[in-house]
Amino acid sequence: MEHPIFFINAILSSLGLEHFALTFTHVTHSWLVMLILLVSAILFGKGIQLLPTKGQNVFEVIIENLENFMMEITGPEGKFFFPYIATAFLFILVSNLIGLIPGFFSPTANLNTTVALALCTFVLTHAIGIKFHGVKYIKHFLGPVWWLIPLMLPIEIIGHVARVMSLSVRLFGNIFGKETVLGILFMLAGLYLAPLPVLFLGLLVSFIQALVFMLLSIMYFVGAMEESHG
Repeated sequence: MEHPIFFINAILSSLGLEHFALTFTHVTHSWLVMLILLVSAILFGKGIQLLPTKGQNVFEVIIENLENFMMEITGPEGKFFFPYIATAFLFILVSNLIGLIPGFFSPTANLNTTVALALCTFVLTHAIGIKFHGVKYIKHFLGPVWWLIPLMLPIEIIGHVARVMSLSVRLFGNIFGKETVLGILFMLAGLYLAPLPVLFLGLLVSFIQALVFMLLSIMYFVGAMEESHG
């Protein structure tokens, strides 16, 4: 099967790393996304001023709106996990968008990437539950009365594991579909006007999927913070 041509793969192949490049395309492009975010943070961090520049204004608006959106749902108690929420949102958004550029691949179009992101949310959810409730967090899994424990415990465990599948497969499916459609259109129409409507749709899908992942993560965190129904 012929592999699509990506710039990073071509560079690594020229260095004798063709097998690694083809096998771990999602990893190399994840590194690229992380590099973009790190460099952006360093550049805009160095240029922070009391009277913000245009670039600083853009980032401040994005971060402030994300924080306000989250705080409306979680209240002030949830402010401590905002760095994770903002990082996950920006990483997923840039990962989704980078695949719209010919010669690049969306890391989120690979299930390994989305499962890793979902596992981060899964682990942090229970870390938050333990932080707020200690050992009593187990009550979230036991149901309202003791005699329902044999029924409720397996259901709750399955439900929490299913969250990983829900988060990862939803994001992967939508971005993989976007990548596939765009790839077919670019092969058929080259760089002409035919793919443009799908490009606009891809922008919308990229933003919505990052927002959905962020919102679901927030809801899981809020659920872990709340008192158990027991």
